[in-house]
Amino acid sequence: MAGAADFDRELAAQHLAGFWTARVPAHVPERPFLWRWETVRAALLRAGREIGIEDAERRVIKLCHPQLPAGASSRSVQFNFSLVNGGETARAHRHSLGAVRFVVEGGGAWTTVDGARCDMAPGDLILTPAWCWHDHRNDSAEPIIWLDGLDGPLVQALNTAFFEGHPARAQAVNRTGSALRYPFTEALAALEAAPEDPCDGRVWRYLDRASGAEPLATMGCELSRLAPGRRTRCHRHTSVAMYHAVAGSGRTRAGDEMLEWSRGDTFVVPMWTWHEHEGLGAEGGLLFSMNDRPAMRALGFYREEQRP
Repeated sequence: MAGAADFDRELAAQHLAGFWTARVPAHVPERPFLWRWETVRAALLRAGREIGIEDAERRVIKLCHPQLPAGASSRSVQFNFSLVNGGETARAHRHSLGAVRFVVEGGGAWTTVDGARCDMAPGDLILTPAWCWHDHRNDSAEPIIWLDGLDGPLVQALNTAFFEGHPARAQAVNRTGSALRYPFTEALAALEAAPEDPCDGRVWRYLDRASGAEPLATMGCELSRLAPGRRTRCHRHTSVAMYHAVAGSGRTRAGDEMLEWSRGDTFVVPMWTWHEHEGLGAEGGLLFSMNDRPAMRALGFYREEQRP
């Protein structure tokens, strides 16, 4: 063995290694985590008072999982919250990251995506595919707050994150962005007509209206309703799931942890974690969620199973 140890040291000195020294790669589990809305919202409002829109590309509060590096929410998808005060414009830029905007509070604002104006009202979802120019304008007197969902951790892990600023502060608007915007009223109506899923409650997926395919190659978005007092079946899958409580309250058992959530709270269920949901109170719960299922399927990594 002494000779083998010497050999290993010689290989290491030449930036080489014998496979006999390596462990077989294995899935590393992460813990679920929940961010309280009152904490996030207070940070956003303080940023609105203290951080000028000219001092930062975006006025954003990131959700940072304590187990992960670089302020990531998960290993593949990221949740942030953005605030634009009344009368402000968040300057135009584009990047290789795909993004969605789910409006939480406010009105009288819009996002322009490649020249298409997408009005923003609470509960609306707006798509910003990779490399689309986008800027945000708030013409109301009050702040607007939305959830940013991005594939940033995945794109950064692949070292393909690129960014470009627009020559103008805001783009010229030349059309409405009906193909990129999913109004909340439309989503709720579709949700009520959707079938029950034994593991996730009543679920409606945001899909491309023309093709029926996932609108983004790396991320999927869903709206789900959990009936009060009804517990879903326990399951797990090789896609991460980020949840934002739109209305009501509930609890999610993920792994060994019980996450109790109410309106505005956000939580992550890491990939391959056993989990189940239950709506609470008279209203139950309404959840917006984002996952990396399209990317996992495209790569051939996706699978799921229910607990017997």
